[in-house]
Amino acid sequence: MPELANELTNRVNSRLNQVGPSGIREFDQRISAIPGIVKLTIGEPDLNTPEHVKQAAIASIAENDSHYSAQKGTLALRQAISGFLKRSQGLTYDPDTEIIATVGATEALTATTLTMLNPGDKVIVPTPTFALYFPIITITGATPVMVDTSQDDFVLTPEKLEQTLQAEGDAVKAVLLNYPSNPTGKEYPQDVITGLATVIANHGLFVISDEIYSELTYGVDHFSIAKLIPERTVLINGLSKSHAMTGYRMGYVVGPKAFIANVTKMHAFMVTSPSNPAQAAAAEALNNGDQDPIEAKAIYQRRRDFITTALADMGVSTVSPEGAFYIFAKIPDQFGTDDVAFAERLANEAKVGGTPGSAFGAGGEGYIRFSYAASDAALAVAMTRMKDFLTATAEVQ
Repeated sequence: MPELANELTNRVNSRLNQVGPSGIREFDQRISAIPGIVKLTIGEPDLNTPEHVKQAAIASIAENDSHYSAQKGTLALRQAISGFLKRSQGLTYDPDTEIIATVGATEALTATTLTMLNPGDKVIVPTPTFALYFPIITITGATPVMVDTSQDDFVLTPEKLEQTLQAEGDAVKAVLLNYPSNPTGKEYPQDVITGLATVIANHGLFVISDEIYSELTYGVDHFSIAKLIPERTVLINGLSKSHAMTGYRMGYVVGPKAFIANVTKMHAFMVTSPSNPAQAAAAEALNNGDQDPIEAKAIYQRRRDFITTALADMGVSTVSPEGAFYIFAKIPDQFGTDDVAFAERLANEAKVGGTPGSAFGAGGEGYIRFSYAASDAALAVAMTRMKDFLTATAEVQ
């Protein structure tokens, strides 16, 4: 096997050296070899993709739909995205000029940041949040400005945003929101979104709104900031979570025509176009699958209630999740605040995998995230093992 020539070592994009691998994936891989471990680490639905969606992908293959699609995605899919956003959020986007189908929401986010940001720009990122945001901003030469929301019930308030903007100066170009939130499950109330929209407009900023979990809320309605400031909003979404289609890699980005025209160029440089069978499946999901997330949501809500009750019975406090499929739990006081050490002990001694909260940025320290997008049986085993672990460690103290 060839080894890289010595003189070429580290002769790569220097910004890559400023970022590390995903803390979520790195920890997951590190504990995966533990025999018998029950992993609640990765946010991937255990549910099957709906049958009618699978059949649409199969039909695409059978019909030899094997050529490049339009770079922005098939017109059928872009029309389906437009229709879905109109039905679900009352948003109006032109399929021809304001919508791009992407290879997952990850590509949508990366194409958007590469299009928007220049070296020296700053992006306000409320934390704890999805860890991918930090490296993709850094690679552009911009700086992610973490705003710790842990003292504000894990929600960025308009007042905190205003204070941060005053402190960070004119280099701030955008605010990146993720709600319902990964890792906390917090949904932003409409009045908070209204206040944030006012601050963002007053400062002449973009907002990148990652709403990938918008279809998975419990007892509250999702309210997109694009309803209030569509001229400033770049909206990211996809099918991975709502329709259990993570492997299909189907996402999308929508926004004002002038900005989407530039994202289209970046997207085309990166991937040319998405897979046709995946696009056919996504169009079917969006056109005829409104009931699918509702059925999934009932399952996730039952699991959420089970795991929060089980943790409460152990004396473990949690952030009250109103969406997505994560529990953000405070590690017990007897373990201090080192969430990585706690997660490692839990994995090795109890054979339960959770993700250290510090992987999600400032404010996540001292917490651990559990995904309840796992089977009922796996959750039951995990909670029993965790209870036994906490009881045994308390007796040793």
